[in-house]
Amino acid sequence: MAIQGPIPIGFDQVFPHGCYLVGEVQQVKDFDASTATRVVYAKDKTTGLPVWQVSVVDADPEAKASQKSVTVKILTEVQPVPPPALPGLPFTPVEFDAMTVTPYVGQDSGRLAYSLRARAMRAPRTVATSARQTASSASAKDTAAKEAAA
Repeated sequence: MAIQGPIPIGFDQVFPHGCYLVGEVQQVKDFDASTATRVVYAKDKTTGLPVWQVSVVDADPEAKASQKSVTVKILTEVQPVPPPALPGLPFTPVEFDAMTVTPYVGQDSGRLAYSLRARAMRAPRTVATSARQTASSASAKDTAAKEAAA
């Protein structure tokens, strides 16, 4: 089979309406290697990097309630730091870079499920910021054109 392992996918394909951080960043435990007296943390099988996880809520208004909360695993040497909270919002908006998806069949449900991974977490690039910059640039050009005509 041509496709093996994680499939690269863009953030906008996974979360076209964005997503919000609803939990803390936690290092993933390797339950098979851990004992009652010694905790061992998981490492990615492909990269060897430590695995961290964070819960997010999908902002898609049409997403089913059972699919709203999603765990994203982040592969990085150091603990990812969430972006600062925005005033007036109950949750912190985030985006992920270098995402992959791995489909699998859930052991309990027997249904198709997806494991999401990323290499970094960051604050979103906002459309509003781009729109403000475009508007202020257009306004400056209009002002310059009016002054040149006068």
